[in-house]
Amino acid sequence: MDENGKQGSNNHQDNYKGTNDVSTREKHIFRSIGIGLVTGLINGLFGSGGGTIAVPAMVLLLDVDEHKAHATAISIILPLTIISAFFYIKNKYVDWNITWKVILGGITGGYIGAKLLNICPASILRRIFAAFMIFAAIRMLWGS
Repeated sequence: MDENGKQGSNNHQDNYKGTNDVSTREKHIFRSIGIGLVTGLINGLFGSGGGTIAVPAMVLLLDVDEHKAHATAISIILPLTIISAFFYIKNKYVDWNITWKVILGGITGGYIGAKLLNICPASILRRIFAAFMIFAAIRMLWGS
């Protein structure tokens, strides 16, 4: 929290930990681009999953607050999803009958999730996210 009691900041200099060191800024920029590259690759290849890369990468490599990392991941995923969706639609991989139904649930779930993000402590958020990733990995490796 800042001196005004607000969480986070919009000051881009916060991302560089208050330093004007060019090499620190360059590392931050290259790490950010690298995170974007891997996130886009995963999202394009699998149709989802970019957030599972972006969130921990921002937290661990860029020292971004948990809440800000989750919210930023959503903003990152939107343009990646639009690009990926274009190619999936163009190649006729989309089942529109399912798509419209899932969109309705997704909009509702997204709204509820965004509201919960505001009240969920970072430590709990981290555990829920980790449990979800572990569960998904187990299902993919040993599920039917």
